[in-house]
Amino acid sequence: MPRSPRCRQICGVPQVDTFCPNGCENTEPILLTLDEYEVIRLVDLEQQTHEQCAAQMDISRSTVQEIYESARSKIAAYLVHGKPLHITGGNYRICGGQEAAHCGRCCRMQRANMEKSGKTCKGDSIMKIAVAYENGQIFQHFGHTEQFKLYEAVDGKITHAKVVDTNGSGHGALAGFLMQHGVDTLVCGGIGGGAQAALAEAGIKLYGGVSGDAESAAVSALLNGSLGYDPNVHCDHHDHEHGEAGHSCGDHGCGKHSCH
Repeated sequence: MPRSPRCRQICGVPQVDTFCPNGCENTEPILLTLDEYEVIRLVDLEQQTHEQCAAQMDISRSTVQEIYESARSKIAAYLVHGKPLHITGGNYRICGGQEAAHCGRCCRMQRANMEKSGKTCKGDSIMKIAVAYENGQIFQHFGHTEQFKLYEAVDGKITHAKVVDTNGSGHGALAGFLMQHGVDTLVCGGIGGGAQAALAEAGIKLYGGVSGDAESAAVSALLNGSLGYDPNVHCDHHDHEHGEAGHSCGDHGCGKHSCH
């Protein structure tokens, strides 16, 4: 089975994660991931080189360049178009000052403050997983998902789970909905190409073409490395009418084939 994606190491979450120009409260926000925020902080604020930033975040220089360009583009759009900016989600792990040999001054200060306060940090690897959800099962058409079950896992063990409603969010808005909930990994059945592109842009890892019980067949298998999924999953149900006789997502499972 494929290895889990490499997390980008960050020093911590921002103290302020939402910015909103006057009069834009009802405008769809621009979503900046935490790893994008970290690259901007290190390169533009701390004046690190891309090589130094790559070493601190435990990623390659080319990845830093990609993240940096994406982040600058989003910040420019925020300034020019006057849209809200939310810092949330992404593929990251928080150092918490436990890898000070590779981190900058802020991490060393954070570790010192934690030691003074008597707190400790194990530097656990945290995953936030969303499963397209319906009655305990993996829902088979991502774009019509009415609920996600969100799981938080630490070092490969589920520590928290809850069900959230999408409140009518459709194909185009679901990636943003997941980002706002800090999701880094999605498990679902069928999913269209546009939604896959939106998830990739949001930095959310996709495991599509999965069916069965949400927890035992999906999340537990994902965490132990045995999840069976289709990396080429595709579903075009949104291109034609649903509910036709003998043709519905629940009857055949979008993850098994492409519907035309």
